[in-house]
Amino acid sequence: MSHELIPEGLWTGDYYNEGTGQSDIFDTLKEECGVFGVFGHPDAASLSYYGLHALQHRGEESAGICVADGENFNYHRDMGLVKEVFDKDKLESLQGDMSIGHVRYSTSGDSRLTNAQPLVFKYREGNLAIATNGNIVNEPKLRRELEMEGSIFQTTSDTEVIAHLIARSPKDFVEAAKDALQRLVGGFAFLLMTNDKLLVASDPNGLRPLTMGRLGDAYIFTSETCALEVIGAEAIRDVAPGELLVLDQNGLREERYTEPGRKALCAMEYIYFSRPDSDLNGSNLHSARKRMGSVMALESFVDADVVTGVPDSSISAAIGYAEQTGIPYELGLIKNKYTGRTFIQPSQELREQGVKMKLSAVRRVVEGKRVVMIDDSIVRGTTSRRIVNLLREAGATEVHVRITSPPFKNPCFYGIDTPDRRELIASEKSVEEICREINADSLSFLSPDGLISAIGGYDEHSHKGGLCMACFDNDYPTPIDFNGEEKMGCSC
Repeated sequence: MSHELIPEGLWTGDYYNEGTGQSDIFDTLKEECGVFGVFGHPDAASLSYYGLHALQHRGEESAGICVADGENFNYHRDMGLVKEVFDKDKLESLQGDMSIGHVRYSTSGDSRLTNAQPLVFKYREGNLAIATNGNIVNEPKLRRELEMEGSIFQTTSDTEVIAHLIARSPKDFVEAAKDALQRLVGGFAFLLMTNDKLLVASDPNGLRPLTMGRLGDAYIFTSETCALEVIGAEAIRDVAPGELLVLDQNGLREERYTEPGRKALCAMEYIYFSRPDSDLNGSNLHSARKRMGSVMALESFVDADVVTGVPDSSISAAIGYAEQTGIPYELGLIKNKYTGRTFIQPSQELREQGVKMKLSAVRRVVEGKRVVMIDDSIVRGTTSRRIVNLLREAGATEVHVRITSPPFKNPCFYGIDTPDRRELIASEKSVEEICREINADSLSFLSPDGLISAIGGYDEHSHKGGLCMACFDNDYPTPIDFNGEEKMGCSC
């Protein structure tokens, strides 16, 4: 099949999910990655499969599971969705009571099987498998130093850096891992597994989410609590910033590899990334997003006939806005969930109007109405303009856009795939200019203080409520400049 016949943004490589972040019809921020670990359960692989399925929204390019039985590793990973990578036979071949799993999203050019995780290595103490969510800002600098010392890298994933740091250390595995983690700058949640140990680590600022749960006598670790619900596990607590958990035949040992830094959990987890049925630091995402919509209504009310949210992440906020204002909430926009993985050549008309393959306006709901459209963010502005125009074409007389986050002005260095700063519309244009650019009747963003108060419940005494809001205010919690060798985005 000729790629020329596929609409831009639906096919960017040899398979659908290759490099999806570069030319998608919707220029929304791209998911990070998701990790899932099991210690002490005979069905570790099956639990990991269901856990990764619940985390599928965090990465759709590749999936993998590595299982240890005390002596050997068994693992499988491939490109594609979890349900495509694994079947009954593959899962039955993964025998062991300890496992780590991963779903991955990456930028175009890094989308290949060699980068699919968990990465598996042989070194002097035996087998080593690593899965991570996040980004190591100083990875290029560390990689160059390691290559100068003789290391040969097999992948372009920054996850491989920590494997080389551990392998070159004369210390035992746990102490070598501590030393390696101390050299990393960025946001990360690591699962590291040997034949008989599982190590779990969070970055010093807690930028990337990581939760510990229990299922009977087994320990479970996951990027989001929704994965615990799926397997019937109980959430225990979040892995603390700078913490290192060691699990082996002696049970769980709680240690630290460094002192915690400024608490800075990624605000976009609350706004967009995590599933609404997940909890972050005791705060349910659906409830937090409803509060964002409510605060948005208090800050930027506009008289209208209906409120609608851009599916799926903005539905909760739209409900909150509607409840606060008394304006009815309606399903004015419907997302088609089945356009992503198709080998059918679309018609010329659909190629020209590709956005309608993924999103439709409900004419009977919006026709002749003043509509408040709630969305979570504006990146380049092209998506917002397309959706506003969809509503207008369906007969909306007015379209007022309300964004439940501050203007997104700065790139992320900690695991979110963001465009260059010059491509972020809010870094170049005023709110009034953006409003005209997206063809809206009015536009407002949630204030930073409004966002912090709406999220609540994390750490009211910490700087900015314990959140990283660098994408809005340029206040990064870690060093980000390494003499031109720093790396942004996500390539875990």
